[in-house]
Amino acid sequence: MQKRNKMKCPACGFSDSKVIDSRPVEEGNSIRRRRECPACQKRFTTFEILETVPIIVVKKNGSKELFDRSKLLTGLLKACQKRPVNAEEIATEIENEIQNSLSPEITTGEIGELVMKHLKQRDEVAYVRFASVYREFKDIETFLAELKQLKGDE
Repeated sequence: MQKRNKMKCPACGFSDSKVIDSRPVEEGNSIRRRRECPACQKRFTTFEILETVPIIVVKKNGSKELFDRSKLLTGLLKACQKRPVNAEEIATEIENEIQNSLSPEITTGEIGELVMKHLKQRDEVAYVRFASVYREFKDIETFLAELKQLKGDE
């Protein structure tokens, strides 16, 4: 039995349609549905996509901007360069965590800590690379202290 959904027919305006076929598109991020109007038998296609809430990033200076995945990915790619780590996968995981938090705002510090957590779990070298920039190591002593802490966590 086909599902009936309240979707207005674009041909005759009838306020009901039945779904004939559904299939995921764009790597499962949306669904394509073929529908048929029971009144005029015209067929049409609709797309269902996941609605995401725009995330506002609060920067260190207090200014705000929309979350930009490409900035996150750029930092991850630099840290993971020539390392056996999938930066795209980590970026997706972090972006999902941020979306799932349901908070409309996140600080750059919170994003940095999420990146550090994910990198620490996967690759110590990528973690230290990212930490050296993120924590703004001023000298070798600060760098060595971070390495000692990393070795102590094992």
